[in-house]
Amino acid sequence: MPSSDSSASLLLRRRIAAILVLLFLLLGGLGLYVAWRVQWKPNVVASPFGPAYLYIRTGASFQEVLASLENQDLLEEPATFAWLAERRQYPEHVRPGRYLLNFGASNAVLLDKLMQGQQDTVAFQLDAFKYKPQLTRQVARQLEADSSKLRQLLHNNTFLQRRYHLDTTTILTLFLPGPYRFLWNTSAEQFLDSAAAMHGRFWTTKRQRRADSLGLSPTEVHVLASIVQRETAKPEDKPIIAGVYLNRLRRGMRLQADPTLLWAIGNFGVKRVLNKDKLVDSPYNTYKHKGLPPGPITSANRQSLDAVLKPTAHDYYFFCARPDRSGYSDFAETYAQHKQNARRYQHALDSLQIMR
Repeated sequence: MPSSDSSASLLLRRRIAAILVLLFLLLGGLGLYVAWRVQWKPNVVASPFGPAYLYIRTGASFQEVLASLENQDLLEEPATFAWLAERRQYPEHVRPGRYLLNFGASNAVLLDKLMQGQQDTVAFQLDAFKYKPQLTRQVARQLEADSSKLRQLLHNNTFLQRRYHLDTTTILTLFLPGPYRFLWNTSAEQFLDSAAAMHGRFWTTKRQRRADSLGLSPTEVHVLASIVQRETAKPEDKPIIAGVYLNRLRRGMRLQADPTLLWAIGNFGVKRVLNKDKLVDSPYNTYKHKGLPPGPITSANRQSLDAVLKPTAHDYYFFCARPDRSGYSDFAETYAQHKQNARRYQHALDSLQIMR
């Protein structure tokens, strides 16, 4: 029979082994918990204001990224994110952009997105604009692109002619108002290139042939369309007004377009054009100068461009806003008919005491 001492020794060894196994399991479990908490535990918190976005500017450091996450309260545990980011060498691989942070995402998932540059695109809405500063302000509000750099490029004749075959005046014909999608960290040059790509897609072979049949270049179509767009918001009247101006161009008549005067004097709020306005010294004064002005007076939309490319065939050479202020126009073939229409409109303005 085994002695009592040997039995006690065996029991002790077994207890020690059990304790070691238990400690091993506890340490292993703790390690797994720590790994789960650092890597896989949901860490992105819900935003009360809708989707949460992290904006990382070009050249930003890891500390700036971390500060942005903390300042916006986007993480439940910023410390675990920072620890894992350091281990995965994210501070050396910060990529700029606009990132959608999905609620409940773990540190590992968030870091994968940031390190791979999986940006969420921006739904950019380009509204019609009349002057270059209005364009740069729109870009600055929606994208990271340096507005001062964009402003410089828009005034760089050599760059514009080499890159887009346009100059500092005609460059405004490059832009089509409407929806775009951009990466938030799009640069000024990339913005212009994207606008040029959209412009190129608009000018299909069919549209180019229509322009050729009218004796107009795409740039001239844009310039005329910008006038049509400022003349009316009524889709039904646009191709008719385009036909009026094309008739005038064919006969060598001056366009005498009031919107070009308003562009020249820098005041589109004028409701009543006065004779003194027609004396303004500007190449955009189509009462003084024949032909099209040197550039567009607004960024023409697709509807206005297609109105010029598919004008209504008629014998009208004049038109005037209707006195009922409906937004529609009265058209005339002769100057005598036009004078009657204009007189009725002037009387309507007088009755409303609109002097300017």
